Amino acid sequence: MGRDTIADIITYIRNADMDKKGTVRIPSTNITENIVKILLREGFIENVRKHRENNKDFLVLTLRHRRNRKRAYRNILKRISRPGLRIYSNSQRIPRISGGIGVVILSTSRGIMTDREARLERIGGEILFYIW
Repeated sequence: MGRDTIADIITYIRNADMDKKGTVRIPSTNITENIVKILLREGFIENVRKHRENNKDFLVLTLRHRRNRKRAYRNILKRISRPGLRIYSNSQRIPRISGGIGVVILSTSRGIMTDREARLERIGGEILFYIW
């Protein structure tokens, strides 16, 4: 049995957010790098840098903070498709989260992308997780 790297990313970010940590270190893979690029572009994390330790690559994420406060934004991440139950959607049935405020991350035939990008390109895929 393999590990669920997407669930691990979500857990790392959620735990760091609840513990009010400013940074979180996650193992670097192609999937994690693509997901982190989307989270950075959508504004859910502030900064990303690569770190190498003992011949292993890690991504160090700086969580986004509110101005004049030390508390991180409360990001709600929810894993949808999992190894035991895959959830797929076509482009017309991709859900909208919180009226479009949230983001759905999908794995499509053209790579990992957000719900808005998938609707524009009219392609569906596996719904990985929600974040809002």
